[in-house]
Amino acid sequence: HQSNPCFLLQSLFKPEPGDLIQVYRPFYQHWALYLGEMDMFLPACIIFSLPSPDEGTPSISGSITSVSAKRGKVKKELLTKVVKQDKWRVNNKKYDRSRNPRPVKEIIQRAEECIGEEVEYDVLGNNCEHFVTELRYGDAVSKQSSSWLLPVSPALGHSLQPAWYC
Repeated sequence: HQSNPCFLLQSLFKPEPGDLIQVYRPFYQHWALYLGEMDMFLPACIIFSLPSPDEGTPSISGSITSVSAKRGKVKKELLTKVVKQDKWRVNNKKYDRSRNPRPVKEIIQRAEECIGEEVEYDVLGNNCEHFVTELRYGDAVSKQSSSWLLPVSPALGHSLQPAWYC
């Protein structure tokens, strides 16, 4: 990814409220929704996070092995905490081509209503990408899960119907 100009210039592109943030973790991509600036003008995101190691299960932001977790929590965190040292970018183009985003105020309001909620997690049907696309478009989709996991989902008995209730 380092040779990609999008990554080299990522610090030049400031996200706007309601933008999808794609974070490149080892072996998968994590997704967040940019909320805007918090106290002291620090940029914040809303994320769907699995329990952290101190809560008993590795975090999805830290380990792909935690995909077996069944519940996660919606959190508001600083963008720098979400992306850590990983490469990231604003990526609305992935879905804006085929879907119409909700108005920004509605996206942010829906996101803020979810903060602190505990929700079901399934890597195939209810992952972080499903969560943020539901907030932005009203349609929970994940090309990431469908592209590399969809072929195995029937064998695993997974339901691919996202269910976000916040």
